[in-house]
Amino acid sequence: MTLRTLALTALLIAAPAQAATSLAEVQKALAATQTLQADFVQTAADGRQARGTMLMKRPGRIRFDYGPKASMLVVADGSRLSFVDYKVSQVSQWPVRQTPLGVLLDPDADLARVARVVPDADNPMPGKVAVLAQDPKRPDIGRILFFLAPDPGAPGGLRLSGWRVTDAQGNLTTVELGNIRINAPIADSSFRFRDPRPVVRPPGKTG
Repeated sequence: MTLRTLALTALLIAAPAQAATSLAEVQKALAATQTLQADFVQTAADGRQARGTMLMKRPGRIRFDYGPKASMLVVADGSRLSFVDYKVSQVSQWPVRQTPLGVLLDPDADLARVARVVPDADNPMPGKVAVLAQDPKRPDIGRILFFLAPDPGAPGGLRLSGWRVTDAQGNLTTVELGNIRINAPIADSSFRFRDPRPVVRPPGKTG
């Protein structure tokens, strides 16, 4: 063993181990992230991919635009998450808090009750902080495994980089984020949508 090797070994032994990120630190970073804009790549359970842009504004607002040629839109207005299918003129809606994304969009979410930091040995994304969240009282809404990348320039030193959602049927959807901008102004009007459903009027009324 050379002197250089001995010196490097001594440094490694003497260096303190990097402290694991705590759930409190994750919650602090999420709380400091008021808005987020990003490009996204979404991979469905069957391997199909979709791309677009995402806007997020806490509390409760998120929007996934799949491009001008897409016939669908996913948007949450603060209370409801809507899946809009313009091709068939349908809108499906759920309370935001009753979806896996609720833990990311609700600033009052109690992470200590529903989430845990995944140990390094089980982390599928080495170098990032992985957090698994599932409401034990609502297993029917599925679970989310979200990832935060260490970033000294981000609020709390952590930047949301993507997630994996598993629904109640076991289907996995992965979202990866890129070109991220944090805490830039986003208007509340960005989370509205054109409702494609036909207007139903009471009998006898026209116009």
